[in-house]
Amino acid sequence: MLLAIFQWLGQDIRTFNVFSYITLRAVLATLTALVISFMVGPTMIRKLTAYKIGQAVRDDGPQTHLVKAGTPTMGGALILVSIAVSTLLWADLHNRYVWVVLIATLGFGVIGWVDDYRKVVHRNPKGLPARTKMFWQSLIALGVAFFLAGTATVPAQTELIVPFFKLVTIQLGAVGFIVLTYFVVVGSSNAVNLTDGLDGLAIMPTVMVASALAIFAYLAGHMVFARYLGIPYIPGAGELTIFCAAMAGAGLGFLWFNAYPAEVFMGDVGALALGAALGLVAVIVRQEIVLFVMGGVFVVETLSVMLQVASFKLTGKRIFRMAPLHHHYELKGWKENQVVVRFWIISMMLVLVGLSTLKLR
Repeated sequence: MLLAIFQWLGQDIRTFNVFSYITLRAVLATLTALVISFMVGPTMIRKLTAYKIGQAVRDDGPQTHLVKAGTPTMGGALILVSIAVSTLLWADLHNRYVWVVLIATLGFGVIGWVDDYRKVVHRNPKGLPARTKMFWQSLIALGVAFFLAGTATVPAQTELIVPFFKLVTIQLGAVGFIVLTYFVVVGSSNAVNLTDGLDGLAIMPTVMVASALAIFAYLAGHMVFARYLGIPYIPGAGELTIFCAAMAGAGLGFLWFNAYPAEVFMGDVGALALGAALGLVAVIVRQEIVLFVMGGVFVVETLSVMLQVASFKLTGKRIFRMAPLHHHYELKGWKENQVVVRFWIISMMLVLVGLSTLKLR
């Protein structure tokens, strides 16, 4: 929105042409999302508290979590508002990637909102039935996948890139691309949701991965840089830098209120949406495998749940004291802050490994 205004003003006043640079708008998008979070956050928390939209706590979980019962949840709405407003202000609204990512993110947010609403307002501990939730997630993911496959203009937009190898790519074809996109988007969405169990645990890795994806998006959308680094050139992908920057800013703003002891929880409305956004951006910039590496904490948390369920059903025994994995370490005696900060450190290391694939080819 503002870009169009500045481009019009730039016809007469050249100073305004500086806003055509993606890097500047990315910085401004980050700051805008951060400021919106700081401004809207306190009011939203008061409203959630007044309406008694409080978090329910598992009885079989760590006893230290019992004091969190009643803490306002559905705070992910704050993140989505910050991302949406900042993106609409600073991104090029003629770019189809901006719209597809924004709409998909908000769509997953709606699914999470309904799930949270049923849990905390209707007092239904199961929330949205799993099959219903998966149906709507699948519908959005497949819709996005078909759109991206149908609008692809160069082969690189549907190839699977293997990191650390400059010339190794896998031709997926339309069907393969759609299947991959579906699993990446839905899988990433649910992985972040499973990780969201401790104060600040999910949001900081999300900020780190979003920041790294902003770099990938910028480079993939720049023909010279993409050719030099040996990554696919995706026309128009550079504008996703703005979206990722807004996500990072909104996440940091939310962390201000979500840091231990949390004043508000993200809820499914935030976790499902942010996970889907990360997955979709990775698909567009052709870095699905790198996302798997950078989001290693999300991957391990998801695998811990899958292994726990499979082991219990097959043998009647549990592998971990409790799943997801962060609860296992809590029950082993780690303090909540220790688990969170150590998982943050691991995430930072994995993000650096992911970024190293830009040059190590």
